[in-house]
Amino acid sequence: MEPESVEKIRSLAEEFANEYLKHIVVSNPVNREGVQKVRIRPVLLKGELTMQAEELIGTQAFHKNLKPEELAEYLIGLFSGVLKQAQVSSALGEATVLVSKSGTVTVKIRRKNGAKQAYAQIQPNSSGNANLSKQRNPLNAVLDHNRKKRYLLPEGVPVPFLVDLGVMTEQGAIVKSRYDKFRQINRFLEFIEDILPELSKERENTIIDFGCGKSYLTFAMYYYLHEVQGYPIRVIGLDLKKTVIEHCNQLAQRYGYEKLKFLCGDIASYEGVNQVDMVVTLHACDTATDFALAKAVRWGAKVILSVPCCQHELNRQMKNDLLKPVLGYGLIKERMAALYTDALRAELLENQGYRTQILEFIDMEHTPKNILIRAVRSGRKKNNRAEIEAICKEFSLKPTLAQLLWE
Repeated sequence: MEPESVEKIRSLAEEFANEYLKHIVVSNPVNREGVQKVRIRPVLLKGELTMQAEELIGTQAFHKNLKPEELAEYLIGLFSGVLKQAQVSSALGEATVLVSKSGTVTVKIRRKNGAKQAYAQIQPNSSGNANLSKQRNPLNAVLDHNRKKRYLLPEGVPVPFLVDLGVMTEQGAIVKSRYDKFRQINRFLEFIEDILPELSKERENTIIDFGCGKSYLTFAMYYYLHEVQGYPIRVIGLDLKKTVIEHCNQLAQRYGYEKLKFLCGDIASYEGVNQVDMVVTLHACDTATDFALAKAVRWGAKVILSVPCCQHELNRQMKNDLLKPVLGYGLIKERMAALYTDALRAELLENQGYRTQILEFIDMEHTPKNILIRAVRSGRKKNNRAEIEAICKEFSLKPTLAQLLWE
């Protein structure tokens, strides 16, 4: 790495490796076999400010604790042939880092004027008195971070669509009976936050939400990306329920969300756009998920977020002489079929040039933890067709997604 690029990273670390940091997400791996992503956040360990790095390698996460002054060398190592971009979020501002093929580092910083002074303002404690020594110490922000979950849509800040949907009061307090919904919405936004580097801030990004339903997540996605993060986006919500679509359009107009539209339509037949940047499909039943994934691939979508639901197709087909005693239990067969379905979907997306992860996601209907398929287009197709066909032959499977993509 050139000395000028090294100096840029050192300067970035010196500015943001402090108690005001929210997180740094470093991504876009050079080698798919090594570190895929690193998330860095500030924590207090034994009373000392520490930069905690979580490295994702394959399906495993490894943690490293760094002193603030060690962060620069750590980042320099990551940008030296391991990862190629980063997103920095701090109470003092935002920053992006991009590394070109030649190793040149580009750093863009957007500072918040007066943020440090505002962040350190004295606030009254529970007794109504200001504790000067405690409130003036910025490390308390990190301590509060560790004691209380910090949400991307924070408690106490009223968000219009959450108020109308009954999740928040007009004062920003979370309605007790809807707290699970509030956590679930924020969990989904964490997945969105991770893929921010894949979206453009220079042009409009088209996003489609297939089977949007009541659109809790559609509104949350639009609000977070457009209102909070400032991304130029156009979001289309698609669902078969006419009354739900009409209501969602009314809400979007009320909030002034000009680039958020809801349409009645079927996933398989929708042809309203020619190019899409991100496809979201949550709880599309059975093979509807496959049609949505196939659409996303044909559009060349950069990002796919899918939470499948009601998977019956492979359950009806699955046969295997060796596993016949196990598959004789209906519940076991049902769960195995669902897992095989999502694993094959992930492999098929890899075959089409997507870097794919299968992650745990809290279901929006308060059922047990569900699976989310997150795929980011890399352009590098995995040569795995023979292995997929062998698995399908072994279990007598004909997945819809394979037929849509290969036939």
